[in-house]
Order: sequence, then C-alpha cells, then structure tokens
Amino acid sequence: MAVALVVAAGRGERLGAAGPKALVALGGRPMLAWSIAALRAVPSLSEIVVALPPGAPAPPGCVGVCGGEVRSASVRAALAAASANAEPVLVHDAARPLVTPELIDAVLAGLVGADCAIAAAPVTNTTKEAGHDLIVMRTLDRSRLWSVQTPQAFTRDALERALALPADEVAAATDEALLVERCGGRVRIVPAPAENLKVTTPLDLHVAERLLAERA
Repeated sequence: MAVALVVAAGRGERLGAAGPKALVALGGRPMLAWSIAALRAVPSLSEIVVALPPGAPAPPGCVGVCGGEVRSASVRAALAAASANAEPVLVHDAARPLVTPELIDAVLAGLVGADCAIAAAPVTNTTKEAGHDLIVMRTLDRSRLWSVQTPQAFTRDALERALALPADEVAAATDEALLVERCGGRVRIVPAPAENLKVTTPLDLHVAERLLAERA
C-alpha cells in the first residue's frame, strides 16, 4: 500500500502569516486539513506522514515528524518515519489545498512504467528566458512546457536514491522529481488543472478560498 508524505513545515513569510503557513485558516479550517481530507479519500493510501513545524500537533490519524529547514530535509524525515514496506511514495505540499482525490489517483496511476509521476499544468503564457541584466535571450516553445505541481509519486527506490545525492544538491532542489531526473530516472507528467494552485501570497489565499467555496 502507498504512503503519502505531506510537506507542511513552511513558515509562510511571503504569505504574511503570524504562524506556520500550513496552519493558516482557509475556508474555516487549517490549510493542511484540506490536503489531508483529499488524501484520506484515496483507498490505496494506507498511511499519511506529515512534516510539521516544531511543536505543531499531527492531524488525527497521521504520523507527525519535525520538518527541516529545507524541503528535502522534511521529505527525508517523513520518509524515515513511514512504514518500511510502504510503496509507492506520494509527496504533496500542504500549500496546495485544492488537490483532489481524482488527481492523486491519476498521479499514482501514472507511476506505472516510470520512476516518478508528477502533476503539472500546461504553460499558457508566452515564456521568455532572460539573463541577469533582464535582457531577453530567447522565447521558449510553450507547447513543450509544463508548470510542475504536487502531488508527485515515486517508487521508493527512486526516491531514496534521489535523496542520497550530495547534500548541497539535494538541499537546492525545488522538488524531488528534479533529483530523480539527475539520477537518470524516468519522470512522467500527469496533466493537472491550473486550479491546483500553490498558496504563497495573500492573493493566492483569497483565490483558494473562492475556489473551495465554489466546490461546496
């Protein structure tokens, strides 16, 4: 059975929150609670491990661990606390509270024949690459570009090998799928809606609240 690792240790400075971002109120409940509810609705997930800020309580029915200073440290701590035979491993950011059970199922299904499967939305804006001087170097072909989200699913072996790369490389990675790529792993994209947004700013929080209200 699969295990879900939820990264929820972020401090949320850009959100302007007084406390941990994952515990900010959203639609009348902590932001983290929305992701936990979606994960619990997926029958193939037998266990949920949450990497939390120091002192934060684990959601009922979940295993709680203290998260690290960087994302990869939180993922590593959560993986270490998961059952040794749990496979595959799903990683999700608590800052994406609009995740649905259907998307989680699709990402897990996308792992067949791959080392990693990632939720991602097609890039719809014209995208340009610029140097440090902000002079445009080229315009990228957006038909081949995807904006990466979570959840992301991994074979346990692929995730463990990725996290075993040099510490500085792991700490600098923006997601674990990048590390799987560097190990030569096969990463599959699972198309996802742009509405599976990441809450980073007060505007994101407002948009997420509106979208959740529309679902009710």
